[in-house]
Amino acid sequence: MTYRETLEYLYSRLPLFTRVGKAAYKADLSNTLSLCSALGNPEKSFKTVHVAGTNGKGSSSHFLASVLQEAGYKTGLFTSPHLKDFRERIRVNGQMIQKRRVSSFVERHQDLFEQIKPSFFEMNVALAFDYFREEQVDIAVIETGLGGRLDSTNVLVPEVSLITNISFDHTDLLGDTLEKIAYEKAGIIKPGIPVVITEKQIEVAGVFMQQAASCNSKIFFAGDYCQVIASEKTDSLLSVEAKTSLPSGKKKNYQLQSPLTGLYQLKNLAGVLVTVEVLSSLQWNISRKHIEEGVRKVLANTGLRGRWERIGTKPDTICDTGHNKAGVQEVLELIARLQHHQLHIVWGMVADKDIDGILTMLPTDAKYYFCKASIPRAMDAIALREHANNYGLQGKAYKSVRGAYAAARKASRTDDVIFIGGSTFVVAEVI
Repeated sequence: MTYRETLEYLYSRLPLFTRVGKAAYKADLSNTLSLCSALGNPEKSFKTVHVAGTNGKGSSSHFLASVLQEAGYKTGLFTSPHLKDFRERIRVNGQMIQKRRVSSFVERHQDLFEQIKPSFFEMNVALAFDYFREEQVDIAVIETGLGGRLDSTNVLVPEVSLITNISFDHTDLLGDTLEKIAYEKAGIIKPGIPVVITEKQIEVAGVFMQQAASCNSKIFFAGDYCQVIASEKTDSLLSVEAKTSLPSGKKKNYQLQSPLTGLYQLKNLAGVLVTVEVLSSLQWNISRKHIEEGVRKVLANTGLRGRWERIGTKPDTICDTGHNKAGVQEVLELIARLQHHQLHIVWGMVADKDIDGILTMLPTDAKYYFCKASIPRAMDAIALREHANNYGLQGKAYKSVRGAYAAARKASRTDDVIFIGGSTFVVAEVI
């Protein structure tokens, strides 16, 4: 199999959530357990940090991986979805898995796939665990795909678990209240394993405390142990002052410079710093310099894209993968800080999101370029425009993301701002 043939096989034979949605979601761990067993349980051969949450888990995972790399540990990183190349999902020290390793894994285990019939994501998990074992990583940062309790990654026993923000997303699968969603995310808390909670949200804090208590696990709400303040923000860097203290009595001060400049990263950094402190208490050798360098080099070390990323100037052109109400709210607050003559928004969404709830949040004084990403789940651009018109959002519909972006560029002055978002897949096509 060539690499292209391998991807065609995977996309055609295995249900893919990012393309077909709910039909690809397997609400149990049986397939993953069967795959891991057949592979000799590779997940037991390396240490892990397990990361769940609605928003922020991707950025937090990349920060953690970068810090661990700077500390000299051979570090695996498993995230999803990818933006340009499937191999972005599986990295070791920032380097994507080789095409041949993907093809050879699929070739060797086709019969196993035909027998178990895993989803695309379940196969990804098995491939990542097998690859990390082969590469003999010291530690891997593993991001959940969806939820936590029944997520395919939840066969791990990590060093520490990290749960970021809890907000409304995938409510048809995870529940229609924050408490129900938090219960699913809290499912990654394991007996005796410490857990860090990035945000102490009143509505859900009790869910995490109850689960931690039932597992006899230490729980750390990051805000109780870490203070993070933005000291300066430029187009390319977010300068941050941070102070941490843990029950051990140790106190540390950090001067951080993050190339991820969205102010929502302040919350993520608090969770990351406390998670690193917990790892340090478990005898992982991570210094202040490792942390500061890891944050500063997160893009270079891990290849992260699409988080409040400036992809052009004159006009200022920014994209962000925020796609649920909480994520979009964070992005809108950042857009409001930008000086501009006219705001142009290239916008597309997947059909299973809270379309109307998000459209009500968008600014009515922007010019819109509605589009459809090239996946089956994407909402038709004309239907999206008609929905948007109900909320005073004016613009045209385009057959493709490329067409919408080209139209926005053509209509813009050099002192305007173009924002591209609404869906990870819209951002992926622009990048």
